[in-house]
Amino acid sequence: MKRIVAFAALLLLACALAVPSQADVRLPNIFGSSMVLQQEKPIRVFGWADVGEEVTVSFNGRMASAKANEDGRWRVELPSMKADGKPHTLKVAGRNSIELTGILLGEVWICSGQSNMEWSVSRSANPKEETAAANHPNIRLYNVQSHIKNEKPQDDAPGKWVVCSPKTVSGFSAVGYYFGRRLSRNVNVPIGLIGTNWGGTRIEPWTPPVGFESVPELKDAKPGGTSQIYNGMVHPLKPISVRGAIWYQGESNGNEGESYYHKMRALIQGWRMVFENDELAFGFVQLADFRKPTDNPAGGDGWAKLREAQRKTLNLPHTGMAVIIDIGNANDIHPRNKQDVGDRLARWAEASVYDKKVVPSGPLFKEIKFDGNRAVISFDHIGSGLMVGKKEGLSPTQEVKGEKLQRFAIAGEDKVWHWGKATIEGGTIVVTSPQVPQPVAVRYAYSMNPAGANLYNKEGLPASPFRSDDW
Repeated sequence: MKRIVAFAALLLLACALAVPSQADVRLPNIFGSSMVLQQEKPIRVFGWADVGEEVTVSFNGRMASAKANEDGRWRVELPSMKADGKPHTLKVAGRNSIELTGILLGEVWICSGQSNMEWSVSRSANPKEETAAANHPNIRLYNVQSHIKNEKPQDDAPGKWVVCSPKTVSGFSAVGYYFGRRLSRNVNVPIGLIGTNWGGTRIEPWTPPVGFESVPELKDAKPGGTSQIYNGMVHPLKPISVRGAIWYQGESNGNEGESYYHKMRALIQGWRMVFENDELAFGFVQLADFRKPTDNPAGGDGWAKLREAQRKTLNLPHTGMAVIIDIGNANDIHPRNKQDVGDRLARWAEASVYDKKVVPSGPLFKEIKFDGNRAVISFDHIGSGLMVGKKEGLSPTQEVKGEKLQRFAIAGEDKVWHWGKATIEGGTIVVTSPQVPQPVAVRYAYSMNPAGANLYNKEGLPASPFRSDDW
């Protein structure tokens, strides 16, 4: 009889263990009170529950339900809504319920890259003044709080939404904050900024496998471990709706040229696929001037080729580039002026994403024509005209009348480069040299530190380095 009782007890215990325990409905950390949900895009909400459990999500008078699949995952999609300036509550109900409050509809941007994107407000120019003035209740900040890499895509990452204030802004990305601050002022809707960045990282670990597969030049590569930071710090965010991303990276790939262009294509196309948005706006920062300048007119040293690869990336739709060769520091890879970086990225977003009447960037090389000994260069984004300019600190760029344009080099068929005389003629630049009677190519600011490069548009934005040749 004792054996029978013991056997029955064991049987009951086994049955109890075989019945799955009921788990609470859960959301990933990217959903939280005080968050911003992307306006005018489908509102995707997702999480976990018991297999087969029905989950209902309600927000702003709309409701949707779904059952958790065999992996315990569920996802619903609510229709797009327009920003209204009002705080809303998101409710999620299954066997338990979740209520998130103070949620705004607005514009959501991812701020990613290596250390110059990670660089915080507290470590940038004028930190005390900027922190004290950062009282912006319509800007909400979310920072992936750890450096995470993994061989497999992760479903969640540590982080929490906070309202932008002097107490919360100091540790957030300075470039991201200054970008969002200008957008908040000029687009006039709530702004949500998601910081996910890691100093010293290359571009490959941030790229999802589908990105590599989308680029013929890279599809035979074995991404494997190269996607590990994406797995840990970007995959947990997908597929929330966002308007776009800003990206400041490249120093760790600084010895590359054309290959970096292909990797940028993989990154951008890959992120567009995982965030289910073919029109995901993607703004990036061209690397700043750095190291000791050289006087070689041929250039091509250091980051010159990588900057050219970044400029070439603009042939992808819905992309933009902030040029910052005038605000770097020859002795510091982390220039402290992040205000102008964020401001220039925001100008592009305002013009290209939000249809504001602002000039999106400095002059960008468009085409070159030759007329005898003259090389005639035309540009996009000349704004109200070209000028010789000078930028000092955080002050606006000043026009310097009577000053000569610097850092233009010119070459003939012999491919020997000489410094050229460059003059502004209307909306074009004309370059000549007595040593080059029949020019075939021009380069501008094509070196690691193009000190003295001084071509701007009259809006005060610097021209991008470029070369017209492919030697």
